[in-house]
Amino acid sequence: MKIALIDPSLFTWPYDLKLAKGLTDIGHATSIVGRQLGQKPSIDEERFLDRHFYPGLQSRFFKKLPRNVQLGLKGLSHAESMARLIRRFRRTPPDVIHFQWAPLAIVDSQFIPQFRRVAPTVLTVHDSNPFNNNPSSRIQRIGALGILQRFDHLIVHTIVARDRLLRVGIPDEKISVIAHGLLTDHIDRPTDEPSARDGRVQILLFGKIKPYKGVDVMFRALALLPREVRAHCLVKIVGWPEMPMEPLFAMVKDLQLEEQVEFDLRFVPEDEVASLVARADVLAFPYRDIDASGVLMLAIAAGRPIVASNLGTFSEWLGDQAEGTLVPPDDPVELSRSLERLISNQDYRGAKSRRMLDLRDSVPTWTSIARLTEAAYAKAGGRVRAPASADHVLQGSRN
Repeated sequence: MKIALIDPSLFTWPYDLKLAKGLTDIGHATSIVGRQLGQKPSIDEERFLDRHFYPGLQSRFFKKLPRNVQLGLKGLSHAESMARLIRRFRRTPPDVIHFQWAPLAIVDSQFIPQFRRVAPTVLTVHDSNPFNNNPSSRIQRIGALGILQRFDHLIVHTIVARDRLLRVGIPDEKISVIAHGLLTDHIDRPTDEPSARDGRVQILLFGKIKPYKGVDVMFRALALLPREVRAHCLVKIVGWPEMPMEPLFAMVKDLQLEEQVEFDLRFVPEDEVASLVARADVLAFPYRDIDASGVLMLAIAAGRPIVASNLGTFSEWLGDQAEGTLVPPDDPVELSRSLERLISNQDYRGAKSRRMLDLRDSVPTWTSIARLTEAAYAKAGGRVRAPASADHVLQGSRN
């Protein structure tokens, strides 16, 4: 089959790329239709990426414009890019059109019926609570749930996400649950534990910084630790901020956490990510909301201990080792208790790490995920023949 994966802004480029490779490995011709990533394309970009969306908006001039002007121009460019894509697909139609995101539902919903006349359409709903209640613009909220009805089939990563879609009226037969895979090969652990460098346990919060990520919850939990325990840890906040940071800076000062908190506010290049995760003693996810998390899969790949909110993908992946790992969301007291044990007891951290390594071995391969995705395509429309192995794969893969 000829498969077009659509991710206009490349919100989930690492996921897109792994899925494209998996689908290619089982015999499909797969491309990722998105935007330009950088000035020097990688081998993977040259192989898979179709730089269709937002032409000209990667220029230095555009990036210097006021944010509201950028968003307005990007919205116009998005509509124009969708119209051009329809015309392209009419000339050379794919067998399946698989959207990873519909970032501007008020616009995208007008185009989906036209795409459906070309080929079956599928949407992976990475966030069943659209944009985890933190869209770049309020206009992104408009129609963000209604557009789900327009696709032939939907893919989610967790049972929690499926149940959320059922509650908003999506039929069960229209939803496939396909687990998120590892975004990198197994990450080698350093010879020495990260804490061996200066005696402090390194706790990492990594990824785009948004309100739902609960950085403030981590700071309140940190302040509740006994002074002698707090002195033996360092919390690193690493990622690109997509929220005002001044309140968090002020919180660190007010709670007298300057010695325990380190900010590294930047986009982390892909070739640094594995090392960053491997050099942490603990990965923390004090989120208020989540469906799937690529950073969680990085933590699992590295076999590092995790403390996370008991919701979404964290509950499903970590539910069988919940003690000391899962805490109620937005609860700094329980988070502090879990952190205290992880910071104070190296043997406990080692045991948690070994459990994560066992969990890593149970994550579905991308070949398995690709076959499950192939089976979802079969449900999307009669033009796509169901693979003979679909039932076996569906029964044998973890959801």
